[in-house]
Amino acid sequence: MTPEAATAETVADPADPRLDPYARMRERDLVGRAGRFVAEGEVTVRLLLGPRSRFRTESLLLAPERLPGLAGALAACPAPVYVAGKPVMSAVTGFPIHRGVLAIGLRGEEPAPAALVPPAPAPALVLALAGLTNHDNVGAAFRNAAAFGADAVLLDAATCDPLYRKAIRVSAGAALITPFARLAEGTDWLALADRLGLDALALSPGAGEDLGDRPLPRRALLLLGTEGPGLAPGLLGRARALRIPMAADFDSLNVATAAGIALHAVARAQGRLSSRR
Repeated sequence: MTPEAATAETVADPADPRLDPYARMRERDLVGRAGRFVAEGEVTVRLLLGPRSRFRTESLLLAPERLPGLAGALAACPAPVYVAGKPVMSAVTGFPIHRGVLAIGLRGEEPAPAALVPPAPAPALVLALAGLTNHDNVGAAFRNAAAFGADAVLLDAATCDPLYRKAIRVSAGAALITPFARLAEGTDWLALADRLGLDALALSPGAGEDLGDRPLPRRALLLLGTEGPGLAPGLLGRARALRIPMAADFDSLNVATAAGIALHAVARAQGRLSSRR
């Protein structure tokens, strides 16, 4: 018996209670899912099912034509697999479904920040997001963190949820495999960096030091603030503030782009990047 024949259950009624976690997806994006999140698209769902995922899968909902291609990934998955035509999937979710691949993940317990950072004297690269309220930027920042081998991403209380459906999608699934933790409201970034043995690097277009002017640390907390206001002046005054050199008549980068450039610079300095020849 093939894996898909052993696990898949066909569902023809959009009101079937087994599909309730997938119902009204856009509405639930706003009100939350009580410890659950939605992954959509084959790339993202494969990461959720794979060995690097930090999360368990509660169930999957697939269009019939997508089942054979995912059979290998589903073989070791204990979660139920529901198969429904795209009209049924669209009726359940409340909007047209094109990819035909959805899954419900379980958040589980969130780790403490200290548990995610390699202990000194090992190299460490931690991305810190302060006040980012745009899900596209958060998702793209996670994608950059995964691409450049960051050990973890830390979020302050004001930064939006990296497991929001759109953030996961923009991250190309990186939010499912990159360790992250949220800080309690009012946590002092610099005090945290000191406790974890990290050198705080604060990115700001108004900083006096250019990224790359001096050696970058082996243990770095790379701080980025929201677009526009950026990081608080008090924080910038206490950290090592860096700017990314740009053309003379322009001094603004998307925050996720800035994160990618800075992560690459620190990762390269720490010897994290592989060469493909």
